[in-house]
Amino acid sequence: MANVIEVDGLHKSYRRRRGTTVAVDGLELTVPEGGVYGFLGPNGSGKTTTIRCLLGLARPTRGELRLLGEAIPGGSRGAVRRTGAIVETPALFPTMTGRENLRLLASVDGIGHRRVDEMLDVVGLGDRGSDLVKRYSLGMRQRLALAAALLKDPELLILDEPANGLDPAGMREVRHLLRRLADEGRTVFVSSHILAEIESTCDRVAILAHGRCVSHGTVDEVVARAGHRSAVVVTVADLAAGERVLREARFGVERVAGALRVDVPPESAGDVTRALAGADQWVTELRPDRFSLEDVFLELTGEAPGDAQDDDVDASLIDVAEVVA
Repeated sequence: MANVIEVDGLHKSYRRRRGTTVAVDGLELTVPEGGVYGFLGPNGSGKTTTIRCLLGLARPTRGELRLLGEAIPGGSRGAVRRTGAIVETPALFPTMTGRENLRLLASVDGIGHRRVDEMLDVVGLGDRGSDLVKRYSLGMRQRLALAAALLKDPELLILDEPANGLDPAGMREVRHLLRRLADEGRTVFVSSHILAEIESTCDRVAILAHGRCVSHGTVDEVVARAGHRSAVVVTVADLAAGERVLREARFGVERVAGALRVDVPPESAGDVTRALAGADQWVTELRPDRFSLEDVFLELTGEAPGDAQDDDVDASLIDVAEVVA
């Protein structure tokens, strides 16, 4: 299987009035072809800066990058033609309609109007394409940006927070769309702070902290490395009676989400079922108290997804000067 993204020792720093800010610090990352790849990290961890470097929008301080087999920035023109992307806040013309915005972008690459209408339908804006963008909600603007990213029928999609501003129904639609695009053979590289969505959508993930990759692999591999808590979750018909039985048997126990969390290692689960069965409390579910992706994220980064101040947005003005230079 080929790699669509390769990052080797990426460093990116910005000169500020009060010194130098390091946004990415020796990042190593490999993204294989196919599937949905989640790119996770708190705000300010370097996600957007990495994406900007991959797309040739920012110049790395040092390090090597390859996008679809092409060296970046040297081969960025060919690779970017085969890539669709959303980076930060979508740049749209507010006094034009959604359809006019897409037709303008499509004309640059010689793409016909039929493709524009198809993409509006794909992202759920088929009946709003004639509305001015200034009347769009934030979620609708995100959908329009996703339609723009799909216009070229790209091999690779790089999406920076594509669910930003979407309501739960919109997030579900985007999740299904990303899975469908991956099932068609594309690679979808998506950064997000909505960890539940990432866990249910992505095949593989990388977690960043302070500009470095602290864990990567399939979702199951990343979660498994964190192990299990020394507890099991058990369900019985009568939670109050089950809790009383376990406390009398000197187990540490608490109620969690319609079940009982018992402070024993998973290999001692038989002691729990034996105590409950002896009091005619029959177990309907028993499982290790498994870490979620959010638990692993918090453990590895020490921060909730949106806790830190994001330096990437402030840095974009400096990057524009670098690219023009």
